[in-house]
Amino acid sequence: MTDIPKHDDFMLPTLKVLISHGGSATNEEIAEALIEMFDLSAEQLEMTYEKSGGLVVPDRMTWARSYLKYPDFIDNPQRGVWVITEKGKVASEWTDDAVRKAVAKGYREKHRQRLANAGDAPPDDESEETAQEWTDTLLQELKAMSPDAFERLSQRLLRESGFVRVEVTGKPGDGGIDGSGVLRMNLISFQVLFQCKRYAGSVSSGTIRDFRGAMQGRADKGLIITTGTFTSDARKEATRDGAPSIDLIDGEALCLLLKDKRLGVSVREVRTDEVTVNPDFFADI
Repeated sequence: MTDIPKHDDFMLPTLKVLISHGGSATNEEIAEALIEMFDLSAEQLEMTYEKSGGLVVPDRMTWARSYLKYPDFIDNPQRGVWVITEKGKVASEWTDDAVRKAVAKGYREKHRQRLANAGDAPPDDESEETAQEWTDTLLQELKAMSPDAFERLSQRLLRESGFVRVEVTGKPGDGGIDGSGVLRMNLISFQVLFQCKRYAGSVSSGTIRDFRGAMQGRADKGLIITTGTFTSDARKEATRDGAPSIDLIDGEALCLLLKDKRLGVSVREVRTDEVTVNPDFFADI
């Protein structure tokens, strides 16, 4: 994995991406820009950890964003959206080494009282893999499902996300269309066709074009759900001007949706007490 950037290689570029996007961007927008910036190949994007099978590049990008929060360079006001702070704007003009040192200092300051906790291990490949363990495990379960079962899971997820009249209609030669549903938003309804790809690699732009061709004249919007990732060209094709837009849900986003809906995922909130010893108390006794 020496030819794949480490998580700290993505930190300064992430700040620059946020600047170039007007100060904020989604996970997908950041990933797409970084893939283009580093000119990452399909082979690199498909590389996985040996033990868990989790994708390396998205994992390291996630860790870069997480660590940039320690020195208050970026903020995460809502899930999947990142905003650069005033400190981050200043740091975006620094060198890679200066940003790394600032992140390390912020990490030490914010975790000095909790260094004994298991979650505070220093960043390396092993800790990255451990932190992503639940998503890696979930993706393994999803990839092991039969195509029919994965379609039924997608059907249920769409129903619980506000879709009605969701049907699985996948037929050979139907251009990859696996089902349809209606998304109601207040007084407006949209006919949506969806495709489910239980996939380990990256979905290409050709798949997007074929799906759009199949849905032509049959729906208002399209949706592709995959356990893998989408190439940069695929994301561009999905939002190409003059063509019906197609929404994309990759493996990472799918895991978060299943977690939100508690589908196949149990979530237990854990409370952690931060304890600080007050020497003045003992001195006054």
